[in-house]
Amino acid sequence: MSDDFDAVVLEARNIVKHYGGVQALKGVNFEIRRGTVTTLFGENGAGKSTLMKILSGVEQPTAGEIVLDGQPVEFDSTNEAAARGISIIHQELSLAPNLSVRDNIFMGREIQGPFGVDFAQEAKLARDLLAGLQLDVDPSTLVSDLRVGQQQVVEIARALSVNSRILIMDEPTSALAATEVEVLFGLIRDLTARGVAIVYISHHLEEALEITDHAVVLRDGTMTARGERDEIDLEWIVRHMVGDNFDLGTPPTGYEFGEPVLQVKGLRVMDPMNHERSVVDGLDLEVRAGEVVCIYGLMGAGRTELLEAIAGKGDVQSGEILLSGVPLKGRTIAERIDMGVGLVPEDRQRDGLVQTFSIGRNLTLSSLSKVLSRGLLSRKAENDMSVDLIDRVTVKTPGPELNVGSLSGGNQQKVVIGKVVGTKPRLMLLDEPSRGIDVGAKGEVFRLLAARAQEGVAVLYSTSEVGECLAIAHRIIVMRKGRISAEFGSDATKATIMAASGEAVAA
Repeated sequence: MSDDFDAVVLEARNIVKHYGGVQALKGVNFEIRRGTVTTLFGENGAGKSTLMKILSGVEQPTAGEIVLDGQPVEFDSTNEAAARGISIIHQELSLAPNLSVRDNIFMGREIQGPFGVDFAQEAKLARDLLAGLQLDVDPSTLVSDLRVGQQQVVEIARALSVNSRILIMDEPTSALAATEVEVLFGLIRDLTARGVAIVYISHHLEEALEITDHAVVLRDGTMTARGERDEIDLEWIVRHMVGDNFDLGTPPTGYEFGEPVLQVKGLRVMDPMNHERSVVDGLDLEVRAGEVVCIYGLMGAGRTELLEAIAGKGDVQSGEILLSGVPLKGRTIAERIDMGVGLVPEDRQRDGLVQTFSIGRNLTLSSLSKVLSRGLLSRKAENDMSVDLIDRVTVKTPGPELNVGSLSGGNQQKVVIGKVVGTKPRLMLLDEPSRGIDVGAKGEVFRLLAARAQEGVAVLYSTSEVGECLAIAHRIIVMRKGRISAEFGSDATKATIMAASGEAVAA
């Protein structure tokens, strides 16, 4: 291998990939250079993850070839690719939740001692890796006890534990707070300084621009653009991804807000991992009918715990939650759904969808009482309802009978939103509604939320992206360490929001 930085170490030449009658890649040419970050942009379904799976041995191409260090290679498995120095961090977490952090990091590569696995050495190395990622978690902690953002850091630590020449990161920051992203970017620059080639995929366009050296855009399985860092900007990326400039919308107007739908008074919620510490501490909040309110905060601010407590999950120590004046204390999650509370969870794969079910069954899962006939499930009523919801939330699919796993990330998120819409909610709660979806799908999701508000639904969503706060929200609530640190209306700016959250503002 050449020792020259920026030298091509891997090439994908005329890669074609078919899935039955669907052509996911249509003759893609792609190159990776030593000691640099190559960022791959594209909407969901553009072929980004498919190409990376081929390069890392997860899948094999239908046609075309892969050239490593000037020689054609074929990878029949991820182990073969890893043996040649190629590792991948997948978009969807692939951790074993019933195992410890330590066991996940060294799964399949256990360190052997004189009497079997050397758990002490594994724990030491795991602790060092986590410290480098600024995650203060005991290596013996079960992954199932971690928040999504913490699990993402463990996923990254596992990839970094292998001495990779080429490291593919597919949406590595989708669940990370801004401060954690800065740590990750520092690690990426350390790796590239040592000659590691990084392939970076992200729907966070502005964030990706900070780290990229070279950029490639895929659209519908073909490459539409290639550029160097000094040649590209946000408008360049979006234009080649979706064909024109794009924004996430504006707060819906043309009507007056109704009566308060949600009232939170003095709410205190305890940390599920430490019952002596509160993650929401004496919080007051109100959302009116037709109003869109955004909650912004860094990881650990208490956003998720607040939304889950309203929906009926979590250890509520004290305080009141009222829905149109009716206390929710003692009500189950199912009872709250029947009363008009709907939650779109942060992790759609784990908490929002049943992957073995069809699109239609997922859409109607929370509304089965509406599709019953004499106590039995009416297939016709279920189909009619799912077709209506597919139209209302604009899911791109030939029909409701297909498996939900066949959809792109953005369309899966629409299904989760559609499931809540089907319950006819008065209050919609959405935890990071744009996590892991592309810029085009983000705009569609936020338009859906604005439309629900215009119908009189109270909408409360959380995000860790300032731009999403400034999109459709009538009011922005900033949380910090379980409390509200600031509240903004139309006077909000990126700088004031970030400052109120305790986040460093880039110059």
